[in-house]
Amino acid sequence: MEEKFKPQKNKIYPEVHVDNFREFLEHTTNKFADRIAFSYKKDANSKTPEYVNVTFKKHHEDVKAFSTKLLSMGLKGKRVAIISHNQYPWPVSYMAINTGDMVCVPLDYLLPENEIENLLIRSRAEAIVFDGKFLDVFKNIKLKNTTNLKYYINMNANEHEEGILSFSKLLEEGYYLRENGDTSYDEIIIDNDKMSILLFTSGTTGISKAVMLSQRNICSNVSAMTTLIKYEEGDKVLSFLPLHHTFECTATYLFCFFIGFNICYCDGIKYIAKNLAEYKISGMVCVPAVLDVMYRQIWRTIRQKKLVVPVKIMMAISNFLLFFHIDIRRKLFKSILEPLGGKLRTIIYGSASADIKVVKFFNSIGIRMIQGYGLTETSPVISCESDKYQKPGSAGRPLFCEDVKIMNKDENGIGEITVKGPNVMLGYYENEEQTNEVLIDGYFHTGDLGYIDKDGYLFVTGRIKDMIVLKNGKKIFPQELEILLNNSPYIEESFAYVLPNEPDKLCTKLVYSVDNEAFKGKNETEIFDILKGEVQKVNEQIPKYKHIRNILITTDCFVKTTTQKIKRHEEIKKILGN
Repeated sequence: MEEKFKPQKNKIYPEVHVDNFREFLEHTTNKFADRIAFSYKKDANSKTPEYVNVTFKKHHEDVKAFSTKLLSMGLKGKRVAIISHNQYPWPVSYMAINTGDMVCVPLDYLLPENEIENLLIRSRAEAIVFDGKFLDVFKNIKLKNTTNLKYYINMNANEHEEGILSFSKLLEEGYYLRENGDTSYDEIIIDNDKMSILLFTSGTTGISKAVMLSQRNICSNVSAMTTLIKYEEGDKVLSFLPLHHTFECTATYLFCFFIGFNICYCDGIKYIAKNLAEYKISGMVCVPAVLDVMYRQIWRTIRQKKLVVPVKIMMAISNFLLFFHIDIRRKLFKSILEPLGGKLRTIIYGSASADIKVVKFFNSIGIRMIQGYGLTETSPVISCESDKYQKPGSAGRPLFCEDVKIMNKDENGIGEITVKGPNVMLGYYENEEQTNEVLIDGYFHTGDLGYIDKDGYLFVTGRIKDMIVLKNGKKIFPQELEILLNNSPYIEESFAYVLPNEPDKLCTKLVYSVDNEAFKGKNETEIFDILKGEVQKVNEQIPKYKHIRNILITTDCFVKTTTQKIKRHEEIKKILGN
């Protein structure tokens, strides 16, 4: 009833191995000491911005100083939360907490105040390091006094005031303590296998769970990734996905930092293209939703310049030449790559299904696409494409140190993906029942369905909870319909579903933009007819049992997690009017 992949096949470079974050920082400082580790603007809104560059050595010193100060405040062994947009104090706080024998609790900055308060209560955090933009939120939480918080640390305050501490002042005080003989940080011994990170899941299918991870869990994942991908000195990565999310934290911050990248902080999602160009970014980590936006923008420009036919001809020529190991992609498509900074060579993507057409396009113009797959509970990476092994549509091959099995396969070889390895979580915090449901005989049951092909590539077909099973037993994954619908130039995004009282009637809710040129001067009925025609085109491409029979349209975006996954249960509630 299972299919097993032999893990040693997916190791193409020697592993650089560490077991905890102290070893992690020692390695990066020894190898990259004077290289630039972080770059950001002092004031992103300035017309003549001042750029700040932090070396690997300086970052390590900042971590030791800030951790020393936290230890002096009696926080050893305590939980310390972080909530912020991507900025330099975030990694300093993360490492200071973890290497100082405290428990780090990263929180989602998009949550409303009541949910932030609830997670602080659940985690029993005694200190919070927060973005200055949330000052009023934490003043309110402090006033209500419902949490265990003793210390409120503002990342962007210059001075301590009114019970709110300044991150920069605490950092200064930490340096002073170390200079005057405080060795408390140096005396810490890390237990690699105890809970060091408490992460709340994004809750796409219900209430968020609290995942307990050890430093060995995460470091094993980062270490294993060094066997798959190599980069060059001077490479830069743009950090824009929320750092509290395990995908961005591990793939962009930890992995790219570990191999010597310069991490550049984005000014905001709408400035991605601008930042790619000004920082001369060579790599980025993103979700398929961002890829889709980039793809559409590029093709919109191609159409406006009436270059569709020439571009398609050039893609055919370059792909043909690749068979003979002649690579002229970056020369042929220089005009497309220049607006992205001209240096972008690699995109690592994951967290959701990607459209193969989009992936092939970026590969065709000279940007190497690397897909990964994982979950918060697996630190997160389970499988990943590599410099050598790539297959568009797959999630790559399982990491060499992980044992992946496909359990309870159906007639098509599709079953639940399970994994065993050093990256698998310790369990769910204060929830033994849920832990026992997913950790069985050492294997974590992901709740995802998929299969492994004859070449060892893992394909993820959908979530068990999302899968639609018709009365005749036919199975439908809504994501595959959504990818087809989203190919339409008239559809911004789509949501496929069935209603509880009509389980055999496939429906879709479509988001359209009133700014689309095709809809100018048209009323809602006319727009509906255009979108209905797009649905009919999709129906013509798929078996009859998958045909979409009911359509809703809206201009309102779907409710999503911070990594742009649709919160399906919330959308269904909205459709039902609950």
